[in-house]
Amino acid sequence: MTDTVIRDRSRLATAKAVLFDLDGVLTPTVDVHMRAWARLFTDYLAARGAAPYTDDDYYLHIDGKPRVDGVRSMLASRGLTLPEGTADDPAGDGTVWALGNRKNDAFAAELAEDGIAAYPGSLEFLTAAIDAGYEVAVVSSSRNAEPVLAAAGIRDRFTVIVDGLRSAAEGLQGKPSPETYRRAAELLGLTPSECVVIEDAHSGVQAGRDGDFGLVVGVDRGVGAQELLDSGADVVVDDLVELVPFLR
Repeated sequence: MTDTVIRDRSRLATAKAVLFDLDGVLTPTVDVHMRAWARLFTDYLAARGAAPYTDDDYYLHIDGKPRVDGVRSMLASRGLTLPEGTADDPAGDGTVWALGNRKNDAFAAELAEDGIAAYPGSLEFLTAAIDAGYEVAVVSSSRNAEPVLAAAGIRDRFTVIVDGLRSAAEGLQGKPSPETYRRAAELLGLTPSECVVIEDAHSGVQAGRDGDFGLVVGVDRGVGAQELLDSGADVVVDDLVELVPFLR
């Protein structure tokens, strides 16, 4: 256990709710997303003579963002542009939305073929938090949050889910804006200062920091502990099970 965690234990114990990111925090869907993004951009960039797609591109330009924002960021990183299109564009490569929908098809196929399971340590922490009386919510940029939670067997743990579909319906800005996390707190009847944000991505940590939440926890799934601290995390752990002793 790090000194940072020990110093911040009272802030976790006095919080009233825990707001979880999904991909990379509760479930290892980041692996599924990474494969789907690689499938999308490897061929797309090669066909246009651009620099090859790498896993670093995922962490630098895509991780934690709404899907079409990830598409825009990746294209911009290679000096490429596309018409915006609309959300109902068929999957393809003619618009930003078409590329995003093509990626979503690849993700859905991966999920159907291989399924998903929650991280054991995250499941233990989630169970302990609920048993201790904390409110819990999921705040995800993904439009696939519901099927992922259902596939992992934990959909029934959450009454509040602020995902990509809800954000679009309510006009909420995606991460790194704090709007989605603030909306989750509001739906729970709480203020941001009463809530803990748990994230594994730069953009999500920034959202927690800029939203003035009571505590921002970074889970290092590969981004790097120092990078998460630099983005605004108060605490960084390798696994959420490390925080179970600090729940009230």
